[in-house]
Amino acid sequence: MSFMKDFEHLQIQMKDIVSATNNFDPAKVIGRGGFGKVYKGELSLPEGPIMVAFKQLDRRFGQGNIEFWKEIMTLSKYKHENLITLMHYCIDGNEMILVYEYASRGSLDRYLSDANSVTWTQRLRICVGAARGLHFLHDPMETQQRVLHRDIKSANILLDENWTAKLSDFGLSKVGPANQEHTYLISNAIGTLGYCDPLYSELGFLSKESDVYSFGVVLFEVLCGRLCFEYTNGELSNIFVSKWRRCYEQKRLDEIILVGLKEQMDQGSLNSFSAIAYQCVKRTREERPTMAKIVKELEFSLEQQENLDNLAKKVDLDELIRIVDLALPPVSYGARNQLLVFLLEGLFVEDGETWISINMKGEVSKVLSATKCFYGDKLETKNTGPPPMSDTTIIQ
Repeated sequence: MSFMKDFEHLQIQMKDIVSATNNFDPAKVIGRGGFGKVYKGELSLPEGPIMVAFKQLDRRFGQGNIEFWKEIMTLSKYKHENLITLMHYCIDGNEMILVYEYASRGSLDRYLSDANSVTWTQRLRICVGAARGLHFLHDPMETQQRVLHRDIKSANILLDENWTAKLSDFGLSKVGPANQEHTYLISNAIGTLGYCDPLYSELGFLSKESDVYSFGVVLFEVLCGRLCFEYTNGELSNIFVSKWRRCYEQKRLDEIILVGLKEQMDQGSLNSFSAIAYQCVKRTREERPTMAKIVKELEFSLEQQENLDNLAKKVDLDELIRIVDLALPPVSYGARNQLLVFLLEGLFVEDGETWISINMKGEVSKVLSATKCFYGDKLETKNTGPPPMSDTTIIQ
C-alpha cells in the first residue's frame, strides 16, 4: 500500500511497546472495545518518557486492517482539542497497535451515575467539548472532507486529567464531501444498539444527522445518569431512548433526572439542555439540529449554570440557610445551589406576609405585606420582618 509511506514517521518498534506494557501485562489493561484491549504504559521517546495508551487489534471482534488504517488516516489529518491524538502506530507481523495520548480519567460512561464526582457543571463542560469536536468533523474548514463518526457513544468520549472531552474510536467512520448542507451515504448500518439512528438502521442511509441522533442519546445519558440500554441475563432487554423522549414531551423530566443532579441545576440551564437533547433524538432527520446549533445551545446552558455557580460564591451560606429555614410552608433542600434556586424564585417567610428573594448580584430583597406596615390606622415604620440581614432592601 503506497499510501503507507505518508505515515512512516508515526511508526515505532514493537520492542518499545513490549517494554512500555511489560510484555502486555494484564495488569496494564485499562479498557476493552470492538477493536481489542487497551493498555496503559510509559513510552520512552527521544524527548523523554510519556504516558500513552496502546490499542491492540484483535480481529476476533470483527475489525481489521481497514479500521486500523482508517483510524490512522483520520486522526493524522483531523486535529482538534476535543479529538483524541494519535501519536504512533506499530505493525509487526500480525500485530497491529495504535498509540494514543493517555486520557487519564477514562471514558464518560464510567461517571454517568455519580452526581457528586461529576457535577452538573462538569457534565455541561464535557458535553460542550464533545459537541465542539463533532462539529469540527461535520463542518471542516478549507478543503478537508466531512467525517461521519458512526459510533458516537459515552464509551467513546474520553476524559483527560482536566476533564476535557476527547472523541475517540474512528475505525468505523465514513468520509463525505465537505461544504454541503447534506451528506448522504449508503452503507450497512454499523454502530452500537441504542445509539444508532433508527432511520440509518432501517434504511441504510447514513448522514451527519445520524451522528446527531447518537449525540442526543449521550446527552440524555448525562442527564439521567445511566446508559441508554439495559442487559438482563447477558441479553439486551431494554433501550430507554423512547421513554426519555416521552418524559420530555409529557413534562416528566423529574422522573428520569439522576438523583442528586437536579439539586445542582439552574432551571434555565436544564431547560436549554433538555430541549436540545430532545431535538437531537427526533425520528425525522430534518427536525434534528446541526452540530453548530447544538454547540451554541450547550454553551448557553453552561453559561446559565456558571452564573448560578458564581452567585453561590458571593453569598453567605449560613445566612441563606437562616432565611430558607424561615420559609412558610417549610422547604427541604440538599445542595447549596438548591438554596439559591429557592431564593432566586422567592419564598414567603415568618407568618407568610413577608416575601424574600435574591438577585444574581447576591443582594437580598424583602417585600412586606401592607398589613404589616400598619398598626390600627397608623403607618408602622419599624422593621417587623425577619432578623436583620446584610444587603437587605425593604420595599414598602
